Amino acid sequence: MVALNKKQILIGTVFFLIGVLVYITDRSPESTYFVKNTCMRLSFFNTFPNLFGPVGNNLPGFIHVFSFVLITSGLLNCGKKGSFIVCLFWTGVNILFEIGQGCSSWFVKFVPDWFSSVPFLENTQNYFIKGTFDIIDIVAILVGAVAALLIVSVTVESKKDPIKSTK
Repeated sequence: MVALNKKQILIGTVFFLIGVLVYITDRSPESTYFVKNTCMRLSFFNTFPNLFGPVGNNLPGFIHVFSFVLITSGLLNCGKKGSFIVCLFWTGVNILFEIGQGCSSWFVKFVPDWFSSVPFLENTQNYFIKGTFDIIDIVAILVGAVAALLIVSVTVESKKDPIKSTK
């Protein structure tokens, strides 16, 4: 059984929660899926000044890839090489979704009709149609990927061979 890398999971989760904070403080509830579709009033938009200011526009691009790489790598405890593959996957997904916002009429054609009846997936078409492409988000995604790999390299736990360590 693979042991979890708790450091990576913790760092990824903390940053994921910072990302949630961006959405509930700096984004309108109508533009945020999980805020708009909850029965509780989660939004603090226009209650306080924007907590993250202008950086809040692109911070989710950084945080999505950064936190997902760390959480996935921590759950799999897959070391540096495995984390690199995880990083390529999440970077690719995030960049594809960003490009999809710029080419929405083309991307929407590939969204299956049955998505409309599945929670969380029913918003996929709106994500592409109402979203806007931003090259700075691509940069934020790439910076998040590099930052995640740096954190992985510092927090990777060496796997000791129990036979060698007893000699």
